[in-house]
Amino acid sequence: MSASLNDSHLNELFDQLPVLAGRERRLEDLDGGLTNRNVKITTSDAVYVARCSGSSSSLLAIDRDNEHYNSRAAERAGVGAPVIDYRPDLGILLIGYLDGITLSKDDFSRPGVIAKAAHACRTLHGGPRFRDDFDMFALQSSYLKIARQNGFRIPDDYSDFADQFESIRRALEPDSQRTVPCNNDLLAANFVEDGDKIWLIDYEYSGNNDPCFELGNIWRDNRLTLEQLEELVTEYYGRPTRHELARARLQGTVSQYGWTLWGCIQNGGSALDFDFWEWGMERYENAVEEFRGPDFGGLLDDVNASD
Repeated sequence: MSASLNDSHLNELFDQLPVLAGRERRLEDLDGGLTNRNVKITTSDAVYVARCSGSSSSLLAIDRDNEHYNSRAAERAGVGAPVIDYRPDLGILLIGYLDGITLSKDDFSRPGVIAKAAHACRTLHGGPRFRDDFDMFALQSSYLKIARQNGFRIPDDYSDFADQFESIRRALEPDSQRTVPCNNDLLAANFVEDGDKIWLIDYEYSGNNDPCFELGNIWRDNRLTLEQLEELVTEYYGRPTRHELARARLQGTVSQYGWTLWGCIQNGGSALDFDFWEWGMERYENAVEEFRGPDFGGLLDDVNASD
C-alpha cells in the first residue's frame, strides 16, 4: 500500500472492517513505518492503529501472516497490543492503540527504563511460541543474494568481514537451539512505556530466536553503552554472567552486519524519501567496530564459558 493513499481511499478500506464500518473516525499518520504506513484511527469510543503494508516487503522477506500470528501471541503473553482484525487482502493489520510514551534512545538513560525493558523482553520470551523461527545468519545470506542479484549498492569492503561473521556463527552454534519468541527489531520506537510497564510493538521480523540476539540488537540499535548492555543482560538474567554478556554482544554484531543489507536493499528498492544508505552505514560501522575491536577474540572464547 502506498503511503500516498489519501484519507478517502483509506476510509473505503476501513469501511470493510466490521469494527470500523459506517463509523465516524479521525485519521492521523504516525511516525515511523519504513515498510508500512501506520494510521491512528480515533472513533467515539475507541482508538486503533492500522498497520497498512505494501509491496516493498517482498524483497525483505516480511511474512505478514507470520506478523499477524506472532502479534496475537505477543498479546497473549501480555506485552503486545490487542489484535482487532487482520485483512491480508487489504494489506491491513488492525490493533488497539497503546496510550503510552514511545521511547527514544535517550530514554534508556533514565533510571529504571532498562530494567522495565528487560522485564518486557522476559515476558515476551516466556510467552507462546511464535509461528516461525528467525535466523539472522540465514537472513543475511538471503539479503546479500538479493542485493547482488538486483545490483544494489553495498559497502565496498562488506565481504572482507565474512570470516569474522562465520566465526561468530561457529562460536554461537553449540547453544543455537535455545530459542524463545523474539521481536528481533526493538528500536526505541517499538517500546511503549505505560507507567511501570513497557509494551513491545511491531512484529514484522519476529520469530523464535536466541534471546541474546534480542538483547544485543537492543544494545546496538539504541546506541547503549557497554555498561548499559551489561545492566540489560544482568536485569534479564537476574545475575551478571560473562557467558550471556559475550553472547549478547556478539549477537549485537550479527544484527548490525545483517541489518546493513536491509538498508542497502531499501536504498536500492524503496520509493520512500528516507536516507536508507545512511541508516545502513550506521549499522555497518557498528559491526566493523566490533570486528576490528580488541575484544573480539576474547568474546568468541567467553561465549562458551561455563560461569
